[in-house]
Amino acid sequence: MLRSPSRFVRSWITAAVVGSVLVGCGASSGEPAGDRARTAARTEVTVEPIKATTELTDTNGVDISLDGKPERIVCLFALCDDILTELGIVPTATNSALLAHPGFLGEEKAKEADVIPGGFIAPEVEAILSHKPDLVIGLGDTHGKLAPALKGATTFWAMQPETWQDSVGYLRDLAALTGRTAEGEKAERTFRTRLAGAEKAPSEKTALIIYGSDENFGVATPEGDVAASLFPKIADYPWKSRGVEGSYSLEEILAQGVDVLFVETMSFGDADGELSEKLAGNPLWSKIPAVRNGDVHEVNPEVWAKGRGTRSLGIVLDEATAALR
Repeated sequence: MLRSPSRFVRSWITAAVVGSVLVGCGASSGEPAGDRARTAARTEVTVEPIKATTELTDTNGVDISLDGKPERIVCLFALCDDILTELGIVPTATNSALLAHPGFLGEEKAKEADVIPGGFIAPEVEAILSHKPDLVIGLGDTHGKLAPALKGATTFWAMQPETWQDSVGYLRDLAALTGRTAEGEKAERTFRTRLAGAEKAPSEKTALIIYGSDENFGVATPEGDVAASLFPKIADYPWKSRGVEGSYSLEEILAQGVDVLFVETMSFGDADGELSEKLAGNPLWSKIPAVRNGDVHEVNPEVWAKGRGTRSLGIVLDEATAALR
């Protein structure tokens, strides 16, 4: 029986969508890294064979057993869409916009997957079940509450990715469940090779990913954020973890001498405009080296924040390494 990776619940993007993590520019209980040594261990490019299975254990310790290969899969968060794309499968339905990205299916082909109403936080159970899914995949700390309503009608699989290694593990698990073992091995090998290549020539620049919808913002950190977990291998990344009630200020970012800023603008309600434009109203913003040197990069949050799978992370690596040269 396969055991899915990452059993801890610490997904900042879920909280960001709710709006509870985008804490303001005040004193920080986050943890700036004391020594900025990059991860010493090199990424292994050898891929172990994937064996097909019909059983696994999810992030909540729930045993999952299917009668056969799932053919009708509903995705409630973007990692599911990312993995299915890598495996050559179009989900029956989704509530993610990731598939329309040109690096995935593109706008036209993405229309093959129906949209689940209710949004990310509260997808409608009736709509999910109307597709008669063999398998529904969601984010454990957000969609786990749907499990009782889905029980008996379909199989629910809760995932909780925190690092790129977790995402690779979920790719392998879903490849095993769908019988797409060759496709899964190929996708893992492609990603590992790309990451190994990037870490051979790490940048000397200091990088940081920030996210938010207005002048209140958060910092993505390698402990808990999948995209950020790549950065210690390819650059100097000055934050290790957010902490329990971590908040961040422009003073702290200025103190770290950040050379390159990657900005994920989140949209909530009527909020519009880029986060970097809104932060520009703070006089400290222009003093940050990245801002002074024109090295602030607004990135696609569907890919950088929500995708979390090997295809999204490949795009993140390409964009990040190009900006860090």
